[in-house]
Amino acid sequence: MSGGAPRTGLDRAIEGYLTFLSAERGLAPATIRAYRGDLADFADARGSAQDWADGPDAALRYLAARTRRGRRLDPGLAPTSLRRRAAAIKGFYRFAFGEGLIPIDVAAHLDLPRMPRLLPETLTQAEVVRLLDAPPPNALLERALLELLYAAGLRISEALNLDREDLSLDGAFVRVIGKGDRERLVPVGEVALDALRAWLDGPRAALLAAHHVAPVRGGPVLLGRSGRRLARQQAWTIVKRAAAAAGLSGRVSPHTLRHSFATHLLEGGADLRIVQELLGHASISTTQLYTHVTGERIREVYARAHPRA
Repeated sequence: MSGGAPRTGLDRAIEGYLTFLSAERGLAPATIRAYRGDLADFADARGSAQDWADGPDAALRYLAARTRRGRRLDPGLAPTSLRRRAAAIKGFYRFAFGEGLIPIDVAAHLDLPRMPRLLPETLTQAEVVRLLDAPPPNALLERALLELLYAAGLRISEALNLDREDLSLDGAFVRVIGKGDRERLVPVGEVALDALRAWLDGPRAALLAAHHVAPVRGGPVLLGRSGRRLARQQAWTIVKRAAAAAGLSGRVSPHTLRHSFATHLLEGGADLRIVQELLGHASISTTQLYTHVTGERIREVYARAHPRA
């Protein structure tokens, strides 16, 4: 499918599949481009054009080659990319068999690579304190953002989408709309509430007045200097700057505070189901990633809880 080479039977079959995905499945143009790139790489691989329709060997050979990582001139694919590539090829073969283009159900012979379950990067409680104390006293926006992310365990998008009506200073909670439009109420501690009050009553109020903003739902909680909702890149810059000041460069992203929030709750004895609710996870299996407590913590709980310890 590359350059000016004549179109092979594999090329034509791939074009038919992409047309099917666009016209019948209604996939977005960006998704179609991703499928096209993945399948073009398969079509360009040695031997694919000749024996792709004879059985699973061509696909298996290709995926095995792309699995190799760290070899000179053949770096292979990262696990996420490899899984996506395998899914594209399997979908293509399912289509080809259904259309009668091949005599063998090759897709049935292709297994998607299993994704490694990576433990989230977390900070110790002492490191979190260093990070939260890193901004200077007059950096009220920075303090409000960092304290909110850690106090409520919010995704960065959730924090940036908060409006003033979503925040109850008296009730000490935020109303969050998370993935899948799932709504949850998350408590916010006093330290974070103090930081939010200082920001809301001071710089934020001045920004709203200076830019003559007519706030809908009270306006965004977190504003940039333009008087508009704080952008994701601005939020990342705030976190990265604080991490550098705290001596934690390279280890911290906004999501690190969410991971640390969950881990510290579990280490403090919080029930896994409660943490699931606070994080807004649809599945408990996602929350279980945070149960990587240390052997020392496990021994401590055992010694306290077991009657014969």
